[in-house]
Amino acid sequence: MIKAMSPAATLVSVDEYLRTSYKPACEYRDGVLTQKTMPTRKHSKLQFRVNKLIDANFPGFEAGPEITVRLRPDRYLVPDVAVQRIESLQDPYPVEPIHLCVEILSPEDRFSETVSKAEEYLAWGVPTVWIVDPDKQMAWSYDNQRGLHDATAHLIAGEISISLADLFAGL
Repeated sequence: MIKAMSPAATLVSVDEYLRTSYKPACEYRDGVLTQKTMPTRKHSKLQFRVNKLIDANFPGFEAGPEITVRLRPDRYLVPDVAVQRIESLQDPYPVEPIHLCVEILSPEDRFSETVSKAEEYLAWGVPTVWIVDPDKQMAWSYDNQRGLHDATAHLIAGEISISLADLFAGL
């Protein structure tokens, strides 16, 4: 579950947000910081696995954990994994839609809040969002054409296809 940093929701400037390091990561929505849930061991392993599978098998793409993305000047989110095309890498963080955002559920996360976050990525222009549950070993793909649907054997995002068996191996 994403939690506001304080009960009074003190407003923070974009400059302050961008120059401050938060652990766990915080997201920025209209001046309000929201803290991401602490990742579990399975969450961390799955995040590493997604990065490794994409980087090893899809040479035209680069996967990175916890990269801040700017959806608009007053909205910064932090997907668990951000996947960019190599020819259009953006530094220090993406300000234009990227190829894929991956959200990995932690036990405290609410599925409905994660789906709402996925909808923000889609509205920004990300073509596909994956939502992955390491505890239940289930995954969903979300896009504007098919909506939210269960991944039965593979997660697909354009040219990227990862089997659920490979994804969950070793968890």
